[in-house]
Amino acid sequence: MTGSAPAQVVVVGAGPAGIAAAEALVAGGLRPILLDEGAMPGGQGHRRSDPALGLSLASMKDAGHRRTHSTFEALRDAIDYRARTLVWSVDGELAYTALDGAVSDAGIAYDALILATGATDRIAPVPGWTLPGVYTLGGAQVLLKDQGCAIGREVVFYGSSPLLYLAAAQYLEAGAGKVTILDTTPFVEKIKASPGIAKAPAVLWQGMRLMARLRLAGMRMHHGVSDLSIEGDEGDEGVVGVTFRATGRSVAIACDAIAIGHGLRAETQLAEIAGCDMAFDGDFAQWLPKTDADGRARAGLYLAGDGARIAGASAAAAMGRLAALACLADFGHRVDPAEMARLRATRDTLQSAQRALARAFAWPHRAIAELPDSAVLCRCENVTAGAVRRVARELSGVSDINRVKALTRCGMGRCQSRMCGQAAIEIAAAARGEPAEALAHFRPQPPVKPIFIPTAVPQEARS
Repeated sequence: MTGSAPAQVVVVGAGPAGIAAAEALVAGGLRPILLDEGAMPGGQGHRRSDPALGLSLASMKDAGHRRTHSTFEALRDAIDYRARTLVWSVDGELAYTALDGAVSDAGIAYDALILATGATDRIAPVPGWTLPGVYTLGGAQVLLKDQGCAIGREVVFYGSSPLLYLAAAQYLEAGAGKVTILDTTPFVEKIKASPGIAKAPAVLWQGMRLMARLRLAGMRMHHGVSDLSIEGDEGDEGVVGVTFRATGRSVAIACDAIAIGHGLRAETQLAEIAGCDMAFDGDFAQWLPKTDADGRARAGLYLAGDGARIAGASAAAAMGRLAALACLADFGHRVDPAEMARLRATRDTLQSAQRALARAFAWPHRAIAELPDSAVLCRCENVTAGAVRRVARELSGVSDINRVKALTRCGMGRCQSRMCGQAAIEIAAAARGEPAEALAHFRPQPPVKPIFIPTAVPQEARS
């Protein structure tokens, strides 16, 4: 847009990618609208604690955290920042929002949309994961950062993710009881992947330093864990322990809480609703949006951060700035080609390291495929793994997980398949003897998250 009226750009997400995008847009002479589902900027990784808590975690002092928040503070008066605002759909150059869950009357018009929607925990369900006292890794971190609370006194962090070690270090630093790490990927796979991770030396060094620190503190760690089951009851007691296999033997550990996670799952729903094409990424074992080298998905739509590619906070900031510069260039603004080339190179290096990390912390294909029939897969609709397998086998010639969804209700609940979706695809594909990518993916539909729609009050009730 090169006319007299400046372009209206809406940025969704106020993590490192969204803030970096807003900074570039302001430098280009625009006043973007920055929509943030959270109460404060920073996203999940750079979440701030309430100052009244007096928390001083090391993760809140690192350079990336400080840079993200100082950048936002410098921008605050130059942007239209709207906190606690969920974008639940986009359609026809309008972003539809809800403030504190309540739907707004009209959509927000835009000339361009930059989606920096981030990611959520990727979950591999296990027997007992619906018990009280089971959290995601991100949820365990949020409680600590937001409220200064640990999820329990004897905590297990289970899965295969760098967050296992980061969350454990944060709990150790906060003095939050006993912690055990159960990593499903054998340690030898981390050694094999280390040359690839070393393409981003800071990433490799941070991981090595975290592991060394935890070992020196005497934290219990098990690698190559399999056959995990969470023990407890649905009553007040909740989780009481876990059983699993490691180094060829059965192990039982008492605990009162467990946090689980197998890396991150890109939040792609809005991108797909907005018209973005999707493609299966074998390294991350998930469907991701298709963009050009600068983040363009289509005319007027740009993607950045973990919502486009899982690559971490530093890459997200580079991607956010790159997408904003591409947006400015499309509006006729002059941008520096050399800077865009540097941003692409930074992103590509960090994404390459993340692909190596995806091998070091592998998605447990086999364990999910072998989940017992009786285990709950979709906790929202209480659908078991056995029900998904049975329907998948019956749908001869129909390679579409959405048909399985329609006949089982798996993925139809409040989370809209965020928690169960990838595991459901693995289970259905294994039951049919097909690769996971053959079953497509769960199609999103608005609203992408639960919203409150007020009903009309009858006239007689008002009088």
